[in-house]
Amino acid sequence: MTDTDRGTQRDRNSAFYLFSPPSNQIFLSLIFCWSCYGCCVAFYLFTQQNLPACKPVLTPEWVFMTFLFIGFIFIPVGLVTLRASHSVVEIVERYDIGCVPEPFRINKVSYIQDDSIPKNCSLSFKVPKYMKAPIYIYYQLDNYYQNHRRYVKSRSDKQLLHGQNQHGISSCQPVEVNNDRPIIPCGLIAWSLFNDTFTFIRNRAELKVNRKNIAWKSDREHKFGKNVYPFNFQNGTLIGGGKLNPRIPLSDQEDLIVWMRTSALPSFRKLYGRIEKDLDVDDVVVVHLMNNYNTYSFGGKKKLVLSTTSWLGGKNDFLGLAYVFIGSSSVTIAVVFTLLHLLSHRH
Repeated sequence: MTDTDRGTQRDRNSAFYLFSPPSNQIFLSLIFCWSCYGCCVAFYLFTQQNLPACKPVLTPEWVFMTFLFIGFIFIPVGLVTLRASHSVVEIVERYDIGCVPEPFRINKVSYIQDDSIPKNCSLSFKVPKYMKAPIYIYYQLDNYYQNHRRYVKSRSDKQLLHGQNQHGISSCQPVEVNNDRPIIPCGLIAWSLFNDTFTFIRNRAELKVNRKNIAWKSDREHKFGKNVYPFNFQNGTLIGGGKLNPRIPLSDQEDLIVWMRTSALPSFRKLYGRIEKDLDVDDVVVVHLMNNYNTYSFGGKKKLVLSTTSWLGGKNDFLGLAYVFIGSSSVTIAVVFTLLHLLSHRH
């Protein structure tokens, strides 16, 4: 065979391999087609509800047992939860009206706005049950809508963390600047900081209140800057709430951090501090407070709350009652279904 014949044969083989797919390509093509067919069949069976599935037949016995099981589980859990809630000792004292002198009770707003009138006040209460330390101190505000859209948006998280000046604080309106200088912290939330103070006396001795670690650790470390200090705060003509120490960074101003975590409901409690001594039954506690915060303009209420805790937290009967209600309803449904089933068999 000459070189010319060998070249011609090589060209023919190249053309054959070019236009004829190899055996492995044919095999892969068959697999692809079969997969597409399988997908189409599976999709058809799924849309027509012909796929194999577990279809349990709910006999009357299974229905009765299921409802009884739910009831026997939920009722004990609910009772244990209620017991834990009732073990919490809680004292609630409203003081916004009693702390207004008699001549000013007709016009409480003028009383709270007049700085020349002293705002000191005292109240006392008797401990109804033994209260084991730590005893948590809360202030409760009612009819206070912290969830109002303009109020919630009036803050600058970047400024709280990084201390930015006039850039990025437009959201703080109408409390963003004063005398052409930025306000730190800006916004209505910080401007309306709660500023009533409480001092507790038992047997003529002051009960120390620990005000450290009352805010969330994540807020202190990640939302409020350690190098950000209050600046030009509450220096305007219209004073809102409390003032801040300009020498203490925002990350250490825990009363501000607690206040800045706004509430979703118009009635809420915020942690003020902790008493780390036990209170015995019939102990008389005297509270000297400064009634500075203005809730009279909008008909709000102020309350002082002392509370212990249990393994479940504070006093709240809702969870326990919900468990008991669901469990009792399940048992009632089981009994009704059983009676209906027996009556249908008789007929």
